[in-house]
Amino acid sequence: MSNSKISAGIIALAACILLAGAVLLSQRPFTRWERTIINNSGDVMYVTVMPQDSAILRAPSVDFSLRELHSKELKTLMAKMLSTVTDPSQDGVGIAAPQVGINKRLVWVQRLDKEGEPFECYLNIRIDTLMGAQNPGPEGCLSVPGMRGIVPRYESVGISYVNPETLEHQKETITGFTAVIFQHECDHLDGVLYIDKADSVFRDQKWTAELGQYNYDRPDWWKD
Repeated sequence: MSNSKISAGIIALAACILLAGAVLLSQRPFTRWERTIINNSGDVMYVTVMPQDSAILRAPSVDFSLRELHSKELKTLMAKMLSTVTDPSQDGVGIAAPQVGINKRLVWVQRLDKEGEPFECYLNIRIDTLMGAQNPGPEGCLSVPGMRGIVPRYESVGISYVNPETLEHQKETITGFTAVIFQHECDHLDGVLYIDKADSVFRDQKWTAELGQYNYDRPDWWKD
């Protein structure tokens, strides 16, 4: 074999190694801290709140890797987030992964536009289009307890996401108040809170009175 062929073979092998490394990097698993949150949390997870968890709530979220999409940790996270948002202590219509300490693009949304108003999960979700007029309406947030705001939101949204059951990429158009929920939850994934967009923010006296029943302290195992 000639030297030129040997050199070409070495270059090709090096290129394959670099490509394989890039693929593995793009399929990185959950971090150790993310696994700690997922595994140490009870069925009702600690919900991050302002201002003590602003570093998490203000950070942009990233997509799940292919490896993460197939992981048991993701299934556990989805189940615990659903238990959290539907628990009487929270009783929300949507929740985003940063609200439980995970900066990944996952939301649960109550589909008020469907029969039975089921909660549905969306992975690697993005809002592709905002449509219609912006209408002001009241909003609250599990991560800003005791407060409400009047927020202008678009009438309809076009979303793209990964279906958690089939792992297929899908697109959908949503209208009405459910579209408002999607805008609110997807804002969380970009480090944006409703208070950033609100025309006005005010204290909800009834909600404030209920706050004494709940513990907003971090769990003992949680670290800064």
